[in-house]
Amino acid sequence: MHSDPCESLRRQGYQFFSPHSSAAVKPCLWCIRALKGGEMCYKHQFYGIESHRCVQMTPTLKCNQRCLFCWRSFEHEVEEETECTPEEILAGVARLQLKGLAGYKVSPDVTAERFDQAIHPKHIAISLAGEPTGYSRLPELIDLFSAEQYTTFLVSNGTRPWVLRKCKPYQLYISLDAPNEAIYRKLCQPRGEYWELVQESLSLLGSRRSAIRLTLVAGINDTDPAGFAAMIADAAPTYVEVKGYMYLGSSRNRLQQGHMPDHQKVRGFAEQIGRYAGYSIKDEHPGSRVVCMERADEI
Repeated sequence: MHSDPCESLRRQGYQFFSPHSSAAVKPCLWCIRALKGGEMCYKHQFYGIESHRCVQMTPTLKCNQRCLFCWRSFEHEVEEETECTPEEILAGVARLQLKGLAGYKVSPDVTAERFDQAIHPKHIAISLAGEPTGYSRLPELIDLFSAEQYTTFLVSNGTRPWVLRKCKPYQLYISLDAPNEAIYRKLCQPRGEYWELVQESLSLLGSRRSAIRLTLVAGINDTDPAGFAAMIADAAPTYVEVKGYMYLGSSRNRLQQGHMPDHQKVRGFAEQIGRYAGYSIKDEHPGSRVVCMERADEI
């Protein structure tokens, strides 16, 4: 690593498994909100996930894309690291979640029962930052989580299909943020020739519980719903999530507030994709500007 590119992230609440690795846990805002008895995130509404019992983590901060809409900072580049073993990550997950939530134990809004549930999590969202398929032992890590009865959600940019083919999460997400390669290059800024590899990853979705995630950025990729739909129809994922870009975090250094579509725009674009691809709206969460669609044969 650099001298310590993760120090800023520690101040932001990242809990690292090892001083030599970028594998990390960070309780998300929805986890904390649910811990206090507030609203859970849209994954609860769509898939029944209890937000206060969900760990947001990553086995590596490395990423091979520089998506304009990503709320993470690109300043904390990890060049070299000593990977944690899957066993080390499994052993540390609950401990680091407790460390990240410990200060809320004394909050008057947090009941003892809910805090106990939170420090005994049930769900693992491998989605914090970085591209998880850059971790060399990802399939093994997911198998260990599954063996311990965790529900795993793997979120990937789809650039390493040979890794995804070996992964067996409860639900696999692939990001599809452009209807063609030109927009993909502009919006996702890949650090290699990945467009065809993303297409290969999409071909893995039809045979498993899966979702395509589309982040809609006004004025950049809110075009050609038929192009999106053709790829979605071929991939045949279980679900499609169309989510509006949110003007948050470090993305504010790359995009403007006007790039954030309102929920009506998100829903309308989702409906257009659905008509072409054979998907219907299952549910929506206007506060998060996200619509969930499912295949017509699942309804």
